[in-house]
Amino acid sequence: MPRVLIIGTGIAGLFAALRLANEGFDVEIITKQRPKDSSTNWAQGGIAAILDKTNLEEIDGHIKDTLDAGDGLCDETVVRMVVEEAGERIQDLLSIGVEFERGKDGHFQLAKEGGHSSRRILHAKDATGKEIERALTAAAAAHDRIKLRPNTLAIDLIQREHRMPEKGVCGVWALDQETNEVLTIQGDAVVLATGGAGQLWEKTTNPSVSTGDGIAMAYRTGASITNMAFVQFHPTALVVEGGRPFLITEALRGEGAVLLDHEGYREWKASGKDDPRSFSFTLQASPLGSMATRDVVARAIDQRCAESGASHVYLVTEHLDKQHLEERFPMISNRLQRDGIELGIDPLPVAPAAHYIVGGIEVDAVGSAILNGTENPIPGLFAIGEVACTGMHGANRLASNSLLEAVVFAHRCSSHLIEEGIPSIDVSPPNWRSEGLYKLREHGPVAHDRTALNQTMRYEVGVSRRFSRLERAIRRLRLLEKEIDAIWKSSLPSREIVELRNMILVGILVAEDAIMRQENRGLHFNKDLIEDLE
Repeated sequence: MPRVLIIGTGIAGLFAALRLANEGFDVEIITKQRPKDSSTNWAQGGIAAILDKTNLEEIDGHIKDTLDAGDGLCDETVVRMVVEEAGERIQDLLSIGVEFERGKDGHFQLAKEGGHSSRRILHAKDATGKEIERALTAAAAAHDRIKLRPNTLAIDLIQREHRMPEKGVCGVWALDQETNEVLTIQGDAVVLATGGAGQLWEKTTNPSVSTGDGIAMAYRTGASITNMAFVQFHPTALVVEGGRPFLITEALRGEGAVLLDHEGYREWKASGKDDPRSFSFTLQASPLGSMATRDVVARAIDQRCAESGASHVYLVTEHLDKQHLEERFPMISNRLQRDGIELGIDPLPVAPAAHYIVGGIEVDAVGSAILNGTENPIPGLFAIGEVACTGMHGANRLASNSLLEAVVFAHRCSSHLIEEGIPSIDVSPPNWRSEGLYKLREHGPVAHDRTALNQTMRYEVGVSRRFSRLERAIRRLRLLEKEIDAIWKSSLPSREIVELRNMILVGILVAEDAIMRQENRGLHFNKDLIEDLE
C-alpha cells in the first residue's frame, strides 16, 4: 500500500490523514512539537460555512463577501467550489466528533465577523480551533494506520533525482529533536501542511512553530511561491507591557465591540451616549467602521498610532452586556483577567499583529504544488492549509475562511490521492550527509540574527510600506542570509538554525514580492503609491 507523508498537525494535515487512513493508506505525520501546537489550535473565531446547499442566496452572499474582501485577486472558481462544499465538510467534522456551539433549540449558534454580510460562522465559543484540534487529534491517535512523530522537525524535501524538481519528491530529511539524529523519512507522496510564518515578525498571534518551513522547503525544491506580499495583520491583538500579543477574536466586534482611539474614547465618555460607534476613527476608512475587513481596519489602526505616537487603540465593550460576553468569550475573559482587565468594563488595548500568510505555495484544485515557471505539478508534492496559495483569498482573507479552505482542500487532496492512486517509488532516498559538520558552539549570533530579522520585518515590511524601506529590508535580509548560510554549511542542524534559515528566506520572498508591486491591493499598502497619485 502506498505511503503518504504529511508534515503538520493542524486541521488540514489531520483531516487529510484521517481520510487517507480510512481508505487503507499508510500515513505518517511529523510535527516539530506536540500535535496540538498548531495555528488551528489557536484559532478563536470559527469556520464560515453555509450548511444548506440549496440556500443559494446565502451561498452567493458568502461568495460575494469573499470576493469583495479579496479585492479582485480571488479565483472565483475556487471561491465558489470551497463555499459550495462547505456544508459537506462540516458534516465530516461533526462525524469525527467536533462539537460546535448550539442554542437551546438544537440549532447552531452562528456568529458574524468583519466583512461578512450575515451570520454564518460556526464556533465553539471563542476556542473553535481548540475544539477542532481536539477531535481530529484524538481520531488520528486512535487510528492504526496513522503513525505520528512529534518533536520531529522537517529540514528539506528529498528529490527523486538530484536537482531535477520536475521528477518529483520522495520524502524528507527531518531532525529528531529528542536524539538530535537526522532521519530520512520516505513517502510516495508528501503533503505539506506546515501552516504560516507569523514568527518572522516581532509581534504575532501565531504559535512558535509558525516559521515558514513548508514555504521555504518547497521553494528550495523548485515550487512556485506566489502572492507573498499579502500578509494579514490581525487588527485586534491585546497589547500589555511585557506580554506576547494575544488574539482578540473578530467575533467580539461582531457582538458589538467598537474600536476607538484615545481621543474618541474620551469624547464618547464625555458625551454620555450609550452607543460608541459614531466616535470610531475607523469610520474614516470605511462606512462599516469596526466591522470592515481586516486589511482596512489594521491600516486604520496603524495609521492612527503613527499619527498619535500611541502604541495601541481601544476595543470598547463596556456598552455591552457583561454576562453575555463572559459566557460567549470565556477564554478571552479569563485571559484578560490575568492582566487586571474586565471584559464589559475596561477598554481593551489592542494593535495589529502578524496573523496569516495569504500567499504561499502555488497549488492547483487538488493541492498539487506547481513547478516554478510552468503550469505543471511537481510529482508527489502537495500543499494544503495556510502554507498553500489556492486562489481562495486573493489579496486579503475574509475572516473565518481559513479553516474552511483548509478542510475543503484537505478533502480534495486526499480524494485525488485515493481516486488516482499513488505510484510506489522504487528510489531509495539518500541519507543526510553530516561529514565535517560540527555542533553549533556559539548560539548568540543566531539569536541576534533572529532579533534583527524580527525587527526588520516589523519596521520595514509591516502593515504600511515604502519602496525605500522595502529596499533596506532586502539588503538587511540578504546579509542575514549570508550569515546563516555560513553557519548552515559548517554546523550540524538544530531547530534554531533550521528555523532561522527558513524565516530569512521567506522574509526575502515577502519583501521582494512587495517591492515589485506597483499598485495597492488588499493587504499590500505602499504609501509611496498613494502619494504619487496626489
